[in-house]
Amino acid sequence: MGVAPIKMPQLGESVTEGTVDRWLKKEGDFVKRDEPIVEVVTDKVNAEIPSPFEGTLVKISVTEGTTVNVGVEIAQIETEAAAEAAPAAAEKPAPAAAVAAPSPAPSPAPSPASAPAASADGARQRFSPAVRRLAEEHGIDPSTISGTGEGGRVTRDDVLAFVQQGGTPAAAPPSPAAPGGRTSPPSGEESRPSSAPPRPSPPRGEGEQEELVRISAVRRAIAEHMTRSLATSPHAWTLQEVDVTELVKYREAEKEGFRQRHGFALTYLPFVAQILCEALKEFPYLNSTWTDDGILLKKYVHLGIAVAYPDGLIVPVIHNADRLGFTDLARAMNDVATRARSKQLKPEDVQGGTFTLNNTGATGSVASQPIINQPQAAILTMESILRRPVVIGEGIAVRSIMNMCMSFDHRIIDGQTSGQFVNWIKHRLESWTPSSLRL
Repeated sequence: MGVAPIKMPQLGESVTEGTVDRWLKKEGDFVKRDEPIVEVVTDKVNAEIPSPFEGTLVKISVTEGTTVNVGVEIAQIETEAAAEAAPAAAEKPAPAAAVAAPSPAPSPAPSPASAPAASADGARQRFSPAVRRLAEEHGIDPSTISGTGEGGRVTRDDVLAFVQQGGTPAAAPPSPAAPGGRTSPPSGEESRPSSAPPRPSPPRGEGEQEELVRISAVRRAIAEHMTRSLATSPHAWTLQEVDVTELVKYREAEKEGFRQRHGFALTYLPFVAQILCEALKEFPYLNSTWTDDGILLKKYVHLGIAVAYPDGLIVPVIHNADRLGFTDLARAMNDVATRARSKQLKPEDVQGGTFTLNNTGATGSVASQPIINQPQAAILTMESILRRPVVIGEGIAVRSIMNMCMSFDHRIIDGQTSGQFVNWIKHRLESWTPSSLRL
């Protein structure tokens, strides 16, 4: 028998770290080869990681909620196969100090270029890329924060807690040295020994009327992505009412037969998605990305479909959606949505999106202001379809009305272009007939 390490996989080309969200097995459990063993979250995907070996899980090296670099050992499995591959299994694991475990607490931190801080036992502490990046964004010196992670390591929660409690930014560089190498104190003042700012006391709760809920890795990844999007793109927003009465009649008449023929439900999503793909060909700036060198126009449509599931929201991508006929598009959308909710997506399923469509109407929403899925130029929502009285000519009729809302990057697109784009989709939906389907 031998012991083989399981390491944090690289879930995407640009992904350098991952967070252990939940262990599906515990120490002592027998694990089959390819059996899911742990849920890992990155800013790209939430995935169940299968075991590469069959054997007994003898050690969990990384606790839930902990972020580690790609390639760091997260567990060990005792297996006969490992004994045959002893040299590979004996490969030296990455130092445990590379781990950054989230859990709430306060304190400050040095700029990312600073030297590792000394921990309570005198060892030099290393900070994970996530901690260094977060500390840099807030101008905080992480070496002055008391970590609450394993072994006293500073976590992202420690940094955030320090910021929320009014943490002090990192001190400015020392004054230039006076002649003779002596540092000049501020004018009129004598040099005084420096001292670290006092650590803020934790907030006091209100007994049983308050509850602190641990932020899941999924929720944290969503929060960071949304915050980064708003900081990156100047968001603008538009809304259009769309009369989809004829489309509603067709779908109601066809939905049962469609389910019997294809084995899944016929929703409004593929109807709008097919027209949206055509619109993106007509308005290429909506299918683009802002770069320092210029606006990068995409000549293909990789359509992101926002999917809600109990842990949060994820956007799997239908690659080359513009090349698919209606039935294949509907099948592909059902497939990625089903796998997203069962956490079976692969890294490539969430990469490369050029535009995002979100069916917010499924939640009962009638208007929404979505946040752009970076680095895309816009995001479109379909709202609830409601029967409403509408003035038609000189009379009033009850029609099925759906609002469409779009947020767009105002660096790339102006109000006129965004209005033309949404109006183009509106016209196609309102004039829709069964012959409109591109099969």
